[in-house]
Amino acid sequence: MPGPSGWQNLFNDYGNPSFMELLRREAPHLMPGAASPAQDAPPPEPPHGTTVLSVRYRDGVIMAGDRQATAGYQVAGRRLEKIFKADELSGVGIAGVAGPATEMAKLFQTELEHYEKVEGDNLSLEGKANRLSQMIRMNLPAAMQGLVVVPIFAGFDEKAGIGRLFKYDVTGGRYEETNYDAQGSGSKDARDSLKKLWRRDMTREEALRVALEALIDAADEDVGTGGPDLVRGIFPSVKTITRSGFQDVPDDEVRRVCEAILADRTRNATGD
Repeated sequence: MPGPSGWQNLFNDYGNPSFMELLRREAPHLMPGAASPAQDAPPPEPPHGTTVLSVRYRDGVIMAGDRQATAGYQVAGRRLEKIFKADELSGVGIAGVAGPATEMAKLFQTELEHYEKVEGDNLSLEGKANRLSQMIRMNLPAAMQGLVVVPIFAGFDEKAGIGRLFKYDVTGGRYEETNYDAQGSGSKDARDSLKKLWRRDMTREEALRVALEALIDAADEDVGTGGPDLVRGIFPSVKTITRSGFQDVPDDEVRRVCEAILADRTRNATGD
């Protein structure tokens, strides 16, 4: 049996509040950006998540994403979930290669849970944003091979009493946006739409409509972004994050708002 110092070292190893450090030591092959086994033939193009966005409003932030994944010029999936709960007061929207992005979002959830259990307290919103930045930086070797993951992070800051959102670059650089942001292939068109529609102190209903209008605008201009599918009943995924926590916006409500937007555009249509 280990002596007192041995037990202390063992406790220190597993008492680290960072799950990422534990993973790096015990299972480095599971780390973001870990090298994959060599293959004789190049793999098929992986599915990509397309457009996600976040908008600040009176009570917090709203996050939304289309449901489509693409592989080259083909639709790889129509019901991909791109907005993930990080913890009770924050969420992650994934853009980039769908597999590694989803894996990173789930690993980020585990990282925050591990920290809370070891430290007995939650990270600040700023600390969570920094942890996600580190994970993106660890993925840089894979990103250099084309497996790019660029998420968007948002949450409610209990100390400041407001919603906050952060964007990242492929190297893990972290930048806070004041009012709104979008990531993915349709992000430029979504941001252009948000620039015209966003207003300070919007209600939840106003923010929901603005977010969905931006996604529909992105789908109009970007072939990778999926718009509302009335035939299959597929609509964007939308979440709110407020002082009350991370909550889903019901599908029926999203459907009603999408149908209202499309009806208004049909009435006002004057051409392509």
